[in-house]
Amino acid sequence: MRRRAFLSLFGGAAAAWPLSVRAATGKRPVIGFLSPGPQLAYATWIAGFTQRLRELGWRDGNNLEIIYRATDGVKERIPEIAAELVGLKVDVIVTSGSETVVAARQLTSAIPIVFAATADPVAAGLVASLAHPGGNVTGLSAQSTDYASKSVGLLREAVTGPQRVAILTDAANPGAMAEAAKVQIAARTAGLEFVTLAVHGGEEISSAIGGLKSGSDAVYCVPGPLASTNRVRIITSVLATRLPTIYGSREYVEVGALMSYGPNFSDLFRRAAEYVDKILRGTKPGDIPVEQPTKFELVINLTTARALGLKIPESFLSRADEVIE
Repeated sequence: MRRRAFLSLFGGAAAAWPLSVRAATGKRPVIGFLSPGPQLAYATWIAGFTQRLRELGWRDGNNLEIIYRATDGVKERIPEIAAELVGLKVDVIVTSGSETVVAARQLTSAIPIVFAATADPVAAGLVASLAHPGGNVTGLSAQSTDYASKSVGLLREAVTGPQRVAILTDAANPGAMAEAAKVQIAARTAGLEFVTLAVHGGEEISSAIGGLKSGSDAVYCVPGPLASTNRVRIITSVLATRLPTIYGSREYVEVGALMSYGPNFSDLFRRAAEYVDKILRGTKPGDIPVEQPTKFELVINLTTARALGLKIPESFLSRADEVIE
């Protein structure tokens, strides 16, 4: 506890220094970008973030420095890496997922923290409210009140007559478990049976999914850092069972998954850059409202559908934002 208290105090003192002193000395601001998974898995989203910064006049290596750190999917490293960024006296920490935001906030109450996507920041205690975050944390919520029910409904439409759905989620992530609970309610409301596969790490995914070769008709993959980190492993395991699956972002479908419904995460990371821009220009993070996704997109991989022997209704395909062939 004393070490944590020290780090928290240290982080607060560190944050008070950069924005005032760097403004006076002309030193370029420093952004700490913390990926709660392998940096490669976040490459597309990082590209959107840095591109938007350039459009706003901030260029890495010119008038801005970005320090990238990644946990490589090892959750135990989150506090260590967050402490490293605080120790480096960065001006803003950018991350995603409630676990990394909580870890960073425990270390500093003064360095602004911007989350590019998290499930429910109010329920997670990250902000006081969406309209008035307060404190040093703000960003973009990936939540939608009817997201789970819409996803379950889309899965039922695409797959004729499913009776039982398996819900794959991260047992160690409170946000993912909360989302899984919403999926359970949506499945029950739709008259579907369900089984929840709550895994504790990537090494459990293949065996958990492998046990579904009989007894389930479809899979719902709950979004989160664990799913993003193990994207290829999940897709490979699911395709081996020949079970249709719905995911939370288009990146899965682009590498062979059947379908996805969710916010455009590249867009969320672009918008996170706008938060950083406002903070660097003097706006307090607690005064910047948390925003929600402005667009949810449905993406379908028709090649995968054919490989699974699925006949996706034309009426369903016509509603997709993108059909990959």
